[in-house]
Amino acid sequence: MKFSSRRLLLSIGLGLAGLATLPAVAQDKYPSRPITMVVPFPPGGSVDIMARQYSEPLSRVLGVPIVVENRPGAGGSVGAQYVARAKADGYTLVVSSQSSHLANPLTQPQVGYDPVKDFENIAILGRLPNALVVHSSLPFKTFKEFIDYAKKNPGKLNYGSGGVGSMGQLNVEMLKASTGAYTTHIPYRGGTPLITAVLGNEVQFILDNLVIMLPHIQAGKVRALAVANDQRLPQLPDVPTLAEVGYPQLNLTSWIGIAAPAGTPDAAVQTLHKAVRQVAASPAMIANLKDRGVIPPEEMTPAAFEKMMAERMVKFGDVVKRAGIKAE
Repeated sequence: MKFSSRRLLLSIGLGLAGLATLPAVAQDKYPSRPITMVVPFPPGGSVDIMARQYSEPLSRVLGVPIVVENRPGAGGSVGAQYVARAKADGYTLVVSSQSSHLANPLTQPQVGYDPVKDFENIAILGRLPNALVVHSSLPFKTFKEFIDYAKKNPGKLNYGSGGVGSMGQLNVEMLKASTGAYTTHIPYRGGTPLITAVLGNEVQFILDNLVIMLPHIQAGKVRALAVANDQRLPQLPDVPTLAEVGYPQLNLTSWIGIAAPAGTPDAAVQTLHKAVRQVAASPAMIANLKDRGVIPPEEMTPAAFEKMMAERMVKFGDVVKRAGIKAE
């Protein structure tokens, strides 16, 4: 009887031990719980719009909820730094951009993170053509007319950006270095105030993401004189590229991507990369992005993504040094 009891207890113990391993096995499968996608900017901007376009279809592909969380501040640095210091388990991601992962590290000495070393840069969500946009009341009909005026009237044209050290400023400083035009910088605190300023003719022009201005261009409130893209855009077929007007070096599209903290398991990185590519290549997403003036992203491995980022850091690093730009 005692022997049988011992056998029974041993069997129960082994059974419980087997059950105890089940949660560990389940936890090894990624993802097994909600993922937080941090947007390091306020709601309504191009990065936030992109995050919300992807969150629902990514949730369906991955089989878990994806929560979009806005953590704005310091031009994207607050949210980016938060994710860089988060647990590297694949459940806290950041929607990265050239503002948070290029301009800020170049112009903010104490930014608190390295855009390559402190992140696993997973995939591109989309490329955003930049556009040189002027208020519709101004007489410039062509890019050449605009540049000629800016060179003959130094300082009379003001341009706006989303802040000191933002990509909007870096884009125009590269334009100035390439053309010899002289214009005055008026920084704003983010994309929404900048749009208001352009529409109100507080600033005469911007060279920034087309996605935030496309509806206003189509409504005739502002005018696009050139776009930074490999070819003309179907939404603006009469607007030449910067290469067409003689400045191919300015034909750089912005990018928005997704990244995780450095050290995130490769299995999680690869799962996320495949999920993003599945969503990005779907006909529904391609049509959605094109309608918004966004170029659907090409296939790019995480390693290729980081190589492109490093090359951009060098190119815009030269612009920052020449212009002496330092974020406030």
